[in-house]
Amino acid sequence: MPTFEHNNKERMPYEHYTALLAQMDPIEISARCGLDWDGQWLSVPLMGQTLRVRLPDFGFDGPEPPVPTQILLLRYLTCGRLEPAAGKFLAYRDMPWGEVYFRQFQGRCLTRCAWMFSGKLAHVPYLCQALKGTPLPKCDAGFAFNFLPGLDIQLLLWDGDEEFPPSAQILFSDNFPAAFSAEDMAFVGDILLNRCKTLLKEAQG
Repeated sequence: MPTFEHNNKERMPYEHYTALLAQMDPIEISARCGLDWDGQWLSVPLMGQTLRVRLPDFGFDGPEPPVPTQILLLRYLTCGRLEPAAGKFLAYRDMPWGEVYFRQFQGRCLTRCAWMFSGKLAHVPYLCQALKGTPLPKCDAGFAFNFLPGLDIQLLLWDGDEEFPPSAQILFSDNFPAAFSAEDMAFVGDILLNRCKTLLKEAQG
């Protein structure tokens, strides 16, 4: 179990979903989420890295990911579902509930993303490789990659100039609404950007 700070709001959801997970059938989880199960460990490829998750107690074979990542995984394993994608990529505001929460997502993820990469687009190929992605040509710099198996993200970046500020767009494969709620989608953006921040530091030496 991760260490929680005093009055940390992450403790309650973590304990709630680990208790729920412990009552569930790992085979059903594996089939519903499109993940491999070997009888003890669930393989979870997440943004270019593979986590091995022990069920039913939600232990990790190796270093534990950050607590927000653990909670997002718990919510996916207990509540989410992998459905086939139709081949379209959608902006957050194009999701069924996206318009309601778009302002929060814009400030929390899109604006942060744009300024995080401002003046650093030369490092995008490093991130693309680390996340096992594919470059995208329809922007100043960008790439597509698997967030989780069958759940794809496109990260599109435009550098700023004297007239326009930097901008960014995050597009999600059209099956994301079956996997994550509106609130969870914002956490997807947070987790993605935290990973990008770490990779940018690596790229810059």
